[in-house]
Amino acid sequence: MTSVARPDAGVGVTPRQPESQLAEFIRRCERRTGAVFADHAAFHAFSIAEGEVFWRELLAWSGLIHEGLPDPVVTSEDCEHARFFPNLRLSYVENLLAAGPPEQGAIIACSAHTPPRWMSRGQLGDAVSRLAGHLRAQGVGPGDRIVAVAGNNAEAVIACLATAAIGATFSSASPDMGVPALVSRFGQLEPIALVANFFTTGTTGSRTLDTHIAELVHRLPSLRTIVALDDGPLPGGLGVPVARLTELDDVPPDQEWERRPFDHPLFVMFTSGTTGRPKCLVHGAGGTLLEHVKEHRLHIDLRAGERLFFHTSAAWMMWNWQLSALASGAEIVLYDGPVSEPSTLWDVVRRHAVSVFGTSPPYLQLCEDSGYQPPPLPHLRAVLSTGSILHDWQYDWIRSHLGPLPLQSISGGTDIIGCFVLGHPDLPVNRGLIQCRSLGMDVQAVDSESGEPAGDEAIGELVCRNPFPSRPVGFYGDDGTQFHAAYFAAHPGIWTHGDLIEFRDDGQARMHGRTDGVLNIRGERIGPAEIYRALHGIAAVQEAMAIEVLQPDGEALLALLVVLRPDAVLDAALEVEIRRTILAHASATHVPALVVAVSELPVTHSGKRSERAASDAVNRRAATNPEALANPAALGTIRARVAAALDRRIELQAAAGRSHEASTETRVLELWEAVLGIPVGRDDNFFELGASSLTAVRLLQAVHERIGVELPPAVLVVAQTPAQMAALIDGPPEGRAPILVPLRAGRDERPLFIVHAMGGDVLHVRPLAVALETDRAVHGLQARGLDPRYAPHTSVEEMAASYVEVIRAVRGDGPVALTGYSMGGLIAFEMARMLRGTGIEVETLALIDSDLHAECLTPFARRRFRASAPIRYGRYVLAAPRTRVPLFAHKSLYKAGFPVAPPPDTLRLPDRLQRLNDIGWRAFEAYRPKPYDGPATLFLASARYPGHCNPSTVWPRYVRGGLRIERVSADHASVVSPERVGPLAAGLSALLADPPPP
Repeated sequence: MTSVARPDAGVGVTPRQPESQLAEFIRRCERRTGAVFADHAAFHAFSIAEGEVFWRELLAWSGLIHEGLPDPVVTSEDCEHARFFPNLRLSYVENLLAAGPPEQGAIIACSAHTPPRWMSRGQLGDAVSRLAGHLRAQGVGPGDRIVAVAGNNAEAVIACLATAAIGATFSSASPDMGVPALVSRFGQLEPIALVANFFTTGTTGSRTLDTHIAELVHRLPSLRTIVALDDGPLPGGLGVPVARLTELDDVPPDQEWERRPFDHPLFVMFTSGTTGRPKCLVHGAGGTLLEHVKEHRLHIDLRAGERLFFHTSAAWMMWNWQLSALASGAEIVLYDGPVSEPSTLWDVVRRHAVSVFGTSPPYLQLCEDSGYQPPPLPHLRAVLSTGSILHDWQYDWIRSHLGPLPLQSISGGTDIIGCFVLGHPDLPVNRGLIQCRSLGMDVQAVDSESGEPAGDEAIGELVCRNPFPSRPVGFYGDDGTQFHAAYFAAHPGIWTHGDLIEFRDDGQARMHGRTDGVLNIRGERIGPAEIYRALHGIAAVQEAMAIEVLQPDGEALLALLVVLRPDAVLDAALEVEIRRTILAHASATHVPALVVAVSELPVTHSGKRSERAASDAVNRRAATNPEALANPAALGTIRARVAAALDRRIELQAAAGRSHEASTETRVLELWEAVLGIPVGRDDNFFELGASSLTAVRLLQAVHERIGVELPPAVLVVAQTPAQMAALIDGPPEGRAPILVPLRAGRDERPLFIVHAMGGDVLHVRPLAVALETDRAVHGLQARGLDPRYAPHTSVEEMAASYVEVIRAVRGDGPVALTGYSMGGLIAFEMARMLRGTGIEVETLALIDSDLHAECLTPFARRRFRASAPIRYGRYVLAAPRTRVPLFAHKSLYKAGFPVAPPPDTLRLPDRLQRLNDIGWRAFEAYRPKPYDGPATLFLASARYPGHCNPSTVWPRYVRGGLRIERVSADHASVVSPERVGPLAAGLSALLADPPPP
């Protein structure tokens, strides 16, 4: 990876590093024009006054591949109707993939529970071309719409680029959106094709995602083809042909990327749905690409070989923004999973030597509130933040915890798929301020009525007064009327964005939120119209209004004002019903923190509701124009009711759990209510209440602080209600980490026992238990050492003997079905030997990608294994990133960024889990199996790590009753991951239904 010196500048200090790309570009413009630009203000003024020169020079300097003439640069000075480079043709895909050699890294895809997956540019190009070929064969072509419901993973990137390659347009959403919200977006496009992750668990209630996707398919009658981005059995009755991405290897790759007009539609993105259905924004390929290259290379100074990681989802424009970083020669890091604790994202930054990290103010606030200290991050040179307002104290936190590292706030939006104000590599970073306007954009703060500049340090409406390439082509299906009304009706010919902003005389800016009802909650913009639609099914609610309530700590709470029907009362039951209904029809982000009953909502004389007036009232801002309201007295009532609800919330938070005389259940209930901000019943389910992963962290932190019991976040999987959590706390300590864990309900006459892997817990095999097609109960066997009162077992034999006792207590002398993943297979094998030795039938023994130490090979095979090590590692290295680190050891490979499981001494684990992991490695290295006279099945992952011998060559020595081998298309870690567990679950289900004879 290219080494870039870390800047030594912090808050109020100018960054110092090798000449930035922006400085290089400025010198080029000086040579071409003969002008001299004394400072950034002078160069920005040039980029506006000589816009055609600026954009032409940027296109040439950037090296973007194109054909045709660069003249005219722009067809009009009118922002609403201008077109850029009408005589140019280019390919978005070609420019992303050709910005580095084929062997250079393109993607590192990470998830919460599996090792990273690395892809080179060549591998990505092959996968894209194969999927593009398949889509063409299905009749999908230029101008067609392809929609995606996907996680932030490599498969989503492949689908997006394949769509662009055939000239179709791509629209994506995340799996946690409810079906009504998806249909309100995708239904307008009449899409031809759907690509989806069928096995990612969403947060839309208790349904599994395959049901979720199946319902979506039935509500999109225009679909002609579906591509499943993951493996596994698919739901029946879809009525549309389905192909799996992993089954397209027979499609020959063809990387001849067709070039199309500069403004050929690339993405269709969606407005937030404030006043109705989300509007469909069509973004052109050339404008998107050129704007992103400008932002990445000039404003962020992103360089070839660096790694960019922006925490995002496929439903947010930052996903598209980070994808374009490939065109700058950078490698992008994806993370698909929850933020389970403050360290989650920083660990990704550390493990993958990230150069530029993008996050949100709520995550930084979580880190600060929890007292978290990020680890040393020698490769990190800049932190970006967007999604909501970045507060002054968060600059202080970065400086005090990460040292002199630029924290760059950026702001723009889905509307322009880019930024109006953002960072600058050579300007100071000042506390609470955004560094500069975006080059080539005449961004100003204006009076909302007159359209005149608001003046220095005066809050005004954000506008852009000149044409810019990333202005959307328009709204899909619109003749221009809606597009004009949305962005140009207020100030003709000038883009009106809808944000409030102030500029200092040096061009640095401060954001002040939205001018309309769009809400920023936990860094995500949401439209209240989706909340209102969800509430239609609740008879007690007559009207509702969603607004932000800003807290002293900077967090924006979502408050829902409800006008109830005359006979209704806002009690705990109705409040929970409201939250659950919104969760089921929208997403967890749409679930309000406060539900407040009011008698009326503010409306204008024409009957139009005013979210802005209500927001001003609760946040104690002066009403902009109270005379425009027909019922201004409503604001006082709203202010008082919300203030009372907030006071109650603060009282709950202050008092919750502190009374040692109260029962544990009462204290736990108080903590749940304090953290969630709503009345909670003893049997209410945490996730059905619309809580997020950040809320889970805060809840468990509160339990630790107030009750003195430390519980891991995953405890909410088994203790999902206050009553269950209280019982767990009141119960014996071993009850918090039992050896036997119920993973799936079912018939207990013939249960399946799954043995833990190296780390001792069984949470990582829960997706397998859930995916099985069986009526058996499934139990997990966890390590004794998870309970701090007991010393852990130190050998495979000790673990097996202990778990045999547990099984016999459950099953007596009945037949037993056993499986184990990784080292768990060794333990299960040893258990099977012990059980058969006592006359107990083992009806099924399945080893899931369970390696044995090379010492278990025959002497000849062992010598051959060692002698072939250079060849194995050499083949492995061919598919890995270039590195100078020696490649002869597992540890070296991991540190170099190779896609291998981390060695035990490099994981950042709690002390207890780290100890179990270390013991597990020693137990694995010491284990030497003895023969077993029964049958067994080995599920073998297709991707092998070169440091381990192939299990298929060594297990036959010890399984004397017949070994059946079933290969699974996955690597060791992903074989049990939610995304890839389908083939394994299908194979194990079949084995349980028809076990081999003893």
